[in-house]
Amino acid sequence: MDTPYSLLVAEEVVSTQDLARELMRPSRPAVVVAHRQTGGRGRSGSPWQTAPRAVAVSVGFRSDWQSPYRTLLPLVAGVAARRVLGESVWLKWPNDLLVDDSKAGGILVEAAGEQIVAGMGVNLYWPDPPAGVGALDARDPGSDRGPQLATGWADELLTLMRTGADRWPRDEYLEACVTLGTQISWDPNGRGRAVDVAPDGSLEVVTAEGHRISLTAGAVRHVRPSPG
Repeated sequence: MDTPYSLLVAEEVVSTQDLARELMRPSRPAVVVAHRQTGGRGRSGSPWQTAPRAVAVSVGFRSDWQSPYRTLLPLVAGVAARRVLGESVWLKWPNDLLVDDSKAGGILVEAAGEQIVAGMGVNLYWPDPPAGVGALDARDPGSDRGPQLATGWADELLTLMRTGADRWPRDEYLEACVTLGTQISWDPNGRGRAVDVAPDGSLEVVTAEGHRISLTAGAVRHVRPSPG
């Protein structure tokens, strides 16, 4: 069956994000899938570590979602990821995918005008990962699993985007978000309790001083659990 997007599956690329941006057309999204990236990046341009068995996927498409809904895109992409990867995956605001409290993947959304490039990187299998890093599978699932999950995520994300910004699955995100209800700290010296996700996707926090504030993903580089 013909897909509603162009599809490129490669063993290795420099960046699925950059390729998806190059290949997308105004009337046809582009999906790029790779087992490895030599120049993959995370949020704020941080480098991305690649597991022995991993997959990276990016979807380039046009969207008429306007502000303040654009800031919801990483959260919508996270919901799409959990639907495809399974309920063993939890979401850490704004863009991390967790398995057993360890980071197993991440979401990156880059937008310019109506042009959106949404990416997901997932560690599928990592027998000896660095501290704090996890993977989706306990055994090597083979080379076919990554592209299957990647295209499944692309399909789910594009479907959610078509449903409209006012109908994004907020309740589903809240149920899967492990950040809510926890004590967190953020750079440079913030500290408080995460209590809710605002309509625009920002994280609502009650600070240590008792003030309720909203943290936006663009203004916060790291959000981490905080004791007490």
